[in-house]
Amino acid sequence: MSHPLDFASAPTRRWFETSFAAPTDAQAEGWPPITRGDSTLLLAPTGSGKTLSAFLVAIDRLMFGPPPEADGVRVLYVSPLKALGVDVERNLRAPLNGIRVIAERAGAPHRVPSVGVRSGDTPAREREAMRRKPPEILITTPESLYLLLTSEARRALASIET
Repeated sequence: MSHPLDFASAPTRRWFETSFAAPTDAQAEGWPPITRGDSTLLLAPTGSGKTLSAFLVAIDRLMFGPPPEADGVRVLYVSPLKALGVDVERNLRAPLNGIRVIAERAGAPHRVPSVGVRSGDTPAREREAMRRKPPEILITTPESLYLLLTSEARRALASIET
């Protein structure tokens, strides 16, 4: 029988196993179809690990997979609320930093993906910086996504994988 973390590189798996007692049902059931690239809908209560289900697969691919051929957003997270988007960005720091530390200690080649948050509150200079050098992970609101899609900045979204 396979393990729910079979998709993960050794540093990602080690980070998860030292951070959590076990995968939640949402994670164990979500990782196989997410890893295959299937469209996946997880229905589970708040705090059941749904967001990490999707993000951990993407983080592992970004950190240990081939580097991008060009700049652009590779993972897009659309948050219904600005505050939730800020929370998601803050919650990404733990796996990104934790996996980075484990990879460095093990001497495992890796890359740390850039993360950006864009909402109606994002200052013009930050929006311009994102246009010039898009983050690999972009967290945004539906309204800001609409503005991105209807401007020259939409080119940065052509590289989305997740």
